[in-house]
Amino acid sequence: MRETFDHELDQLHVRFAEMGMLVSEAIFRSVKAFADHDKDLANQVIERDLSINQCETDLEKMTLELIALYQPVTSDLREVITILKASSDIERIGDHTVSISRATIKMKGTYRIAEIEVEIAKMGHYAYQMFEAALDAYVKRSLQQALKIAQQDLFLDHELAKIRQRCVEIMQIDQQSVVSGSDYTLVATYLERIGDYVTNLCEWIVFLKKGEIVELNPGRNDDLQE
Repeated sequence: MRETFDHELDQLHVRFAEMGMLVSEAIFRSVKAFADHDKDLANQVIERDLSINQCETDLEKMTLELIALYQPVTSDLREVITILKASSDIERIGDHTVSISRATIKMKGTYRIAEIEVEIAKMGHYAYQMFEAALDAYVKRSLQQALKIAQQDLFLDHELAKIRQRCVEIMQIDQQSVVSGSDYTLVATYLERIGDYVTNLCEWIVFLKKGEIVELNPGRNDDLQE
């Protein structure tokens, strides 16, 4: 029985890793499509979201079957629950890459503001790196790395506020920029939300390690230890 459970758990980890790679690629491609004004690449991100959704469906089915068949406890149960909950957050990240891609298609050929696009590209690269680091923290079961990544989410919060303010300033003096400025604010908001879901993933790493459900507010978790 134990050997069978371990095999099924390994399959669960493999599928979860596949989902992580798909979403990582989606973040990278959606940001690149936006920066390059690449409508075709944006469409690819949208089309491939079906694979991400299927991963979440598969993982939900697999985790519930594991719980029903083997009734795992303690650390085994935490492993299964972590994947069940984290996969939902990761799927939401995929949804936001689709929203970014749709904004890219919508903005094709419209008035562009170079300085804002530079800031959004910076934001996107940062969000991508945060997600990659969170996946690595999950694989390594690194509590300290998870806490560090959650603190980094402040950067995306600050960038969103800065982009919103700058878009308002530009729109007030240039009527051509009103529609574009609104779209830029939306894209920046999607990227900030990706950071929020990465933070959620870090919270599940804490749960996996310590069995505690916490809310990772930057600077408020110094008492947690590896």
